Amino acid sequence: MPNTRFNPQEALVCAMVLMAASDRNMTDAEVGMMSRLVQELPVFSDFHPTNIASVTETCLGLLAREDGLDRAMNLIRDALPQRLRETAYLLACEVAAADGEASQGELQFLQDFRIALDLDRLIAGAIERAAKARYQVI
Repeated sequence: MPNTRFNPQEALVCAMVLMAASDRNMTDAEVGMMSRLVQELPVFSDFHPTNIASVTETCLGLLAREDGLDRAMNLIRDALPQRLRETAYLLACEVAAADGEASQGELQFLQDFRIALDLDRLIAGAIERAAKARYQVI
C-alpha cells in the first residue's frame, strides 16, 4: 500500500468512504448515497460502479495505518485538480447528510478535510449549507 495512488474518480470515491467511516459506523444510508452519486454524477461517467468496492477496501486499508487518515487525505488532494477539490468536499458533505444529523466525528473530519484540500472556509461553508438544505425534512 505504500505506493498507492488514486486517479481523480478513485480519489472522489475515497473522499466519500472516509466521510462514511469517520464516525466508525458506515451506515446503509451512506453506502446507498455513495452508490447513487457514482451512478448519477457526470464526474463518474466513465467510472464503473463495481470499482467502488476496491477503492473502499484501499481506503479502509489506509485508515488501518497509524498515519492512514493523513495519508489518504494527501492522496486525494494530490489526485485532484483544484476544480475537483470542491467536488470532493461536496461529496463528503452529501454522505454526511445521508443519514440525517452529522456526528461530531463527521464534523471533525469535514474540518480536517477542508484544511487538507486547502479549501476556502467560505466556499466550504456554502457547500455544507447547500448539502444541509437538500436534506431538510418537513
